[in-house]
Amino acid sequence: MSLMQDFKAFAVKGNVIDLAVAVIIGGAFGKIVESLVGDVIMPVVGALIGKLDFSNLFIVLGKVPAGTEMTLAALKKAGVPVLAYGSFITVTVNFIILAFIIFLMVRMVSKLKHAEPPAPAAPTPEDTLLLREIRDSLKK
Repeated sequence: MSLMQDFKAFAVKGNVIDLAVAVIIGGAFGKIVESLVGDVIMPVVGALIGKLDFSNLFIVLGKVPAGTEMTLAALKKAGVPVLAYGSFITVTVNFIILAFIIFLMVRMVSKLKHAEPPAPAAPTPEDTLLLREIRDSLKK
């Protein structure tokens, strides 16, 4: 089998297509979680702690040129090394929420897979009649 035929056989398998769909949905889902964290959760957490925006929490590690505004964006634009730990906090919260939601989804799917198996179908009258005939012929 040639390389192209092998690749074609691999690419059209159900698992690969399912994986591609999952990646696309995961990307969109990541945007939803990012918005949830950035626009809903982090402002509430910031208000409780006293800071409204974690993304501007940073430590300057280098010399700041004169006239540079002391914001994360301005310092990065000026090429000043900064330790942006606020961005790290936001990304970490994003990850924790996303991991928890995925855990809940996997748990739900697992429960559905391990649901009680359906009861075996009751034998039809024809099956019963056939079994009786076999039993009677074995007795003889």
